[in-house]
Amino acid sequence: MAQLFTVHPDNPQQRLIRQAAEIVRAGGVIVYPTDSCCALGCRIGDKTAMERIRAIRGVDERHHLTLVCRDLAEIGQYAKIDNAQFRLLKATTPGSYTFILHATKEVPKRLLHPSRRTIGLRVPDHTVAQALLAELGEPLLSSTLMLPGDELPLNDPEEIRERLERRIELVIDGGPCGIVPTTVVDLTGDAPVIARVGQGSTAPFGA
Repeated sequence: MAQLFTVHPDNPQQRLIRQAAEIVRAGGVIVYPTDSCCALGCRIGDKTAMERIRAIRGVDERHHLTLVCRDLAEIGQYAKIDNAQFRLLKATTPGSYTFILHATKEVPKRLLHPSRRTIGLRVPDHTVAQALLAELGEPLLSSTLMLPGDELPLNDPEEIRERLERRIELVIDGGPCGIVPTTVVDLTGDAPVIARVGQGSTAPFGA
């Protein structure tokens, strides 16, 4: 049975955040809250945990998983960013956006889109997610918690625990979580392209 940690949404208990980070480091798959939806997460270099997330989601290697980062500086470790991209990212992070960018050599090849060599990255505007990222000291490899056959992401911690009880190690309940995924912005071309309209406003990208 997966564990369930109930944490304060604005002042998460450091003891529980530390335990959650230990579960991730030990190879666990967790569910945690973000500023858009609940997300599945695991350690960036853990191939087995990554494959478990893909299996839970029912997706293959062509589906972008996302590196959820603490800040813009951390994004810069894993993505190639020019001056124009930097200005856009600075204006819209943290926030409910996922950005598609060309990856640096820091990103394991198995995480890249197989033909485009790109990676999705985001910086969540959520206290619990940020506390977990700070404790980990590295990004979380993540995906929206949308199960095969469902029309909407899961957002009830008890239901999540019940449906995924033997497939994950931990559910973090940080209060109400939305059901609208991030807006996805492709920054790999000459101009931003909105790949998916979601929680984040498209106005900063001229759309």
